[in-house]
Amino acid sequence: MHCIPQQRFITIYNYMKILKFGGTSVGSPESIRKVIEIIADYTAKDIHVAAVSSAMSGVTNKLLLMGQKASINDETYLDLLKEIETLHFNTIKSLLEVKHQSHTLASIKKMLNELEDLMNGVFLLKELSPRTTDLLLSFGERLSCYILNTYAIQQGLPTELLDTRSVIKTDDRFGKARVHMEETSRNIQAYFQSHPSIQIVTGFISSTDKNETTTLGRGGSDYTAAILGAALGVEEIEIWTDVDGVLTTDPRQVKKAFSLSEMTYEEAMEMSHFGAKVIYPPTLQPAFQQKIPLRIRNTFNRDFPGTLIKSEAGNGNYLVKGISSIHDISLINFQGSGMVGVAGVSSRLFGVLARNNINLILITQASSEHSICFAIDPADGILAKKVIESEFEREIESGKIDNVTVEENMSIVAIIGENMAKTPGISGKLFNSLGKNGINVAAIAQGSSEINLSIVIAQKDISKTLNTIHEVFFLSDVKTLNVFVVGVGLIGGTLINQIAQQNEALVRDHALKINIVGMANSKKMLFDEEGLSLNQWKERLVNHGQSSTISGFIDQMAALNLQNSVFVDCTSNGTVVDGYEKVLRHSVSIATPNKLASSGDLERFRTLKTLATKNDVKFLYETNVGAGLPVITTLHDLKISGDKILKIEGVLSGTLSYIFNAFSRETKFSEVVKQAREKGFTEPDPRDDLNGMDVARKILILSREVGYDLSLDDVVIDNILPQSCIDAQTVDAFFVELEKENAYFEKLRSEAQDQGKVLRFIASMENGKASVGLQAVDHRNPFFALDGSDNMISFTTDRYRERPLVIKGPGAGAEVTAAGVFAEIISISHYLG
Repeated sequence: MHCIPQQRFITIYNYMKILKFGGTSVGSPESIRKVIEIIADYTAKDIHVAAVSSAMSGVTNKLLLMGQKASINDETYLDLLKEIETLHFNTIKSLLEVKHQSHTLASIKKMLNELEDLMNGVFLLKELSPRTTDLLLSFGERLSCYILNTYAIQQGLPTELLDTRSVIKTDDRFGKARVHMEETSRNIQAYFQSHPSIQIVTGFISSTDKNETTTLGRGGSDYTAAILGAALGVEEIEIWTDVDGVLTTDPRQVKKAFSLSEMTYEEAMEMSHFGAKVIYPPTLQPAFQQKIPLRIRNTFNRDFPGTLIKSEAGNGNYLVKGISSIHDISLINFQGSGMVGVAGVSSRLFGVLARNNINLILITQASSEHSICFAIDPADGILAKKVIESEFEREIESGKIDNVTVEENMSIVAIIGENMAKTPGISGKLFNSLGKNGINVAAIAQGSSEINLSIVIAQKDISKTLNTIHEVFFLSDVKTLNVFVVGVGLIGGTLINQIAQQNEALVRDHALKINIVGMANSKKMLFDEEGLSLNQWKERLVNHGQSSTISGFIDQMAALNLQNSVFVDCTSNGTVVDGYEKVLRHSVSIATPNKLASSGDLERFRTLKTLATKNDVKFLYETNVGAGLPVITTLHDLKISGDKILKIEGVLSGTLSYIFNAFSRETKFSEVVKQAREKGFTEPDPRDDLNGMDVARKILILSREVGYDLSLDDVVIDNILPQSCIDAQTVDAFFVELEKENAYFEKLRSEAQDQGKVLRFIASMENGKASVGLQAVDHRNPFFALDGSDNMISFTTDRYRERPLVIKGPGAGAEVTAAGVFAEIISISHYLG
């Protein structure tokens, strides 16, 4: 595109703007009314305007398709012609008063007859040349502007129709004509000096010196506005579209995208190159060269100021101005030892691509000169591989250069902003956030200006990547955590209620918003990507949930592929644990009170820990021991700080703690167990608590955290139940047998009391040996003073040898267990940054 001479035309107006309206802005009668209201508003403020208009929305595509159909003798092109006629006729009838309709309808019909004659010629000749295509496409703008001008006059505005074929002159490169800038500039200036009315201007179209119709290519109407603005030296060009200016990123992918108040020309060009569709900067070069500000505004929200694009913009509040993306690219990898130190390899590579009209979107080269990778349009992938391998055939045969590889289904994401230049930490912040969300970066490119940092990722991760980066750079004051809860019974349900009660305070005081995106019980599962409403969630799950399986739940979670995701397992189900590996492989953190993973198969437990580390996520199970007490965390802190764990002892069951604290001469053992069951302290079958297996799992978990490779079979369990109680076929039968054994348990209690001791069910680990069983302890033992359902854990270490480190508190109950899981969720949010 040629430059306009560097001079500022002095208009006859005190203040002038060029307004450009896109297809959606003139796509219906209602939107055309809004356009004329906008023009009228400026006129009332004594601001002179010229309005450049595109064709009505969808018309250009229909015209092109009509031409293609006619060229292959497909008579359905007539159906498209009829659709175009109906659209414009209905628009006229909706906008114009009856007395103005007949003349306008006749004029439009005349143009449509010309269009029909043109298509009939294409149909007969079976040929659609570039020259004919340009003439065909010109009808879109000519039709829309005629209607726009007629309606404006009816509304009392002093408008006049300018067919830009009379002023914008080009060469005969039909389809993307080059403008003769100096001649065009003189034509525009002369025309506007002699036509003081408001001009309704056809965008996109132009003509050769022989008055053959040409078009200006992609963004042609923007180009028309820029050419007029530069020639007339206007104060501002406004591009009116259907969005509130330039957004921080694609709002279809990121719901929290918002409009930018201003940006520079350079930032706008970078945003556009990497996928932003609001403007096409190459077409706006005439305006940029003369430093004419450009404003992007919304026809359907005209009170919103939009985005101002100018040569210099304020620094604003953000280091990054925008995040842009190209959804579908192919990444070509070209590498080999024969490239190192050999001059001309890059020249040959890029030369052969240029000769075959293959455009490069992004290029990056290793400093070792061993490899070059570049991004191209997927449609060029096969051709690129073919021509490169042909160009370097001898080097490939000799092994100096490897076979060319093409990675498909890739995307480019670019962070853009002039504030990034010379600001340390931008890259670190970017890659840290991506890593913790399991997003792999295949290639990186950054220009020396530091205004743009681009990455290539898998296409499946595009939404997750955009949301992750947007949150880090634009919404860092509020982090969103996406939580998936399996098991919404007593503990899971309590957790959800706690989150619902605390969410407002978390946002206000801690800049953290927790979205429950998915929940499931054994029968139903329910999802909402924006976060489920936690009002009456139980009823919604029952009434609106879909059939649930754990594999289906995990698959749905993986398909959503949301950033900052946490999987919470509040079941005691082994099938759920079987899905942990898949969860971690999708870079989703886990928080769970389910002990089956951490106390189950040792190799699987190691695999889960390794996967969490490899995928840069968390696998947390603090509530496996001590419910909400910081037992495992404390143990980790002791180890990391260099202390040596010598011995662990603990009353690790809130249920058994309650039972033996409540057991007295006045209350028989069987009655205490019944009371514990009624209070919800025990499992439905109390033997699941009394058999010591739960406590054995807990001491096993702590032993593994110390570093001992133990399995459940290695834990010695002193079973306190007589065989008759174990063998009982039902819970009721168990209680019958337990009553028969009251004397046995009373003897244990009284013997301990006679020695000044109390009964406690204690787990211990020392020198890699773990055991659980009933013990009688005196007042010198810290477990002596336990009451209620409290847990107590004692760590004897090198540093705490004489006086062990003791942790004490409630070790059972839905509230404290859920609170412990809640704390882990908060911990994961801190880890994610």
